[in-house]
Amino acid sequence: MRIPTRKSQQLRVQGDRDNVISAWKLQRLKDDLIDLEKRQRPLVVEDLADARSKGDLSENAEYQDARGKLSRMDSRIFSLKERIKNASIIEEGAGPAGQVRIGSTVVLSVDGHQRQYAIVGSQETDPSRGRISYLSPLGAALMGQHVGETVVIDTGDIKTSYGIVEVR
Repeated sequence: MRIPTRKSQQLRVQGDRDNVISAWKLQRLKDDLIDLEKRQRPLVVEDLADARSKGDLSENAEYQDARGKLSRMDSRIFSLKERIKNASIIEEGAGPAGQVRIGSTVVLSVDGHQRQYAIVGSQETDPSRGRISYLSPLGAALMGQHVGETVVIDTGDIKTSYGIVEVR
């Protein structure tokens, strides 16, 4: 049975979206999709059928709740399928001539300390783990740069200089 696509889902898919992800993240999305479709959704459908069998649907809170759960789950499945279909896989490592690109790991010198950052798509950012988006101010400034170059990030009050020590 094919589930009809709601207009809100179509609009959500059409919106501008950064589809750049690592192969590892793509595999996680696929695993999540399989889990939702093969394990979780059948349980919710079973709950819905069970609630439906309890009589009057207009005043059956259990049925309404199960319908809502199924709708949210179908929306999540749709979203995952679209993300997987439109994914653009990051090629890890330095770009030509050692320049910074999406998928590079960069070692920076900041105020006498060295910090390491992986340049990733916006769906995988986690600054506390050293994963920054190529769309972030620092990530955008680093794109295309080489070892030995310095980028300056102006945050209004403070200008911070980042020296590129290594690109891999």
